[in-house]
Amino acid sequence: QMQLVESGGGSVQAGGSLRLSCTTSGYTYSTADMAWFRQVSGKEREGVAAMHVVGDTAYKDSVKGRFTISKDNAKNTLYLQMNSLQPEDTAMYYCAASRNSYYPPALDSKKYNVWGQGTQVTVSS
Repeated sequence: QMQLVESGGGSVQAGGSLRLSCTTSGYTYSTADMAWFRQVSGKEREGVAAMHVVGDTAYKDSVKGRFTISKDNAKNTLYLQMNSLQPEDTAMYYCAASRNSYYPPALDSKKYNVWGQGTQVTVSS
């Protein structure tokens, strides 16, 4: 059974950077579509960045040019580099994996089957 564990969240000021990590176990990591989602209490979970199994990526419009999704197959780890953070980026961030593969990479939470527990990101103005 695949398990995902996020880390790297924290509190930063606007304009700052954070790098989130998602370590995986229990699955052939290199063959899964992976993604990062975020959720603010009382709002729907939204897709932030996704990576197809062959490496193509997709981003939410508001994070394009600021966030970068990447993975290190040797370390079974997915990353989300977040630069120029803004208060509106404040949310709980979740790593997700899909047992299916979608092209273009999916930012729809319904297409992902496995979820981590989340890591909180707080950006102050």
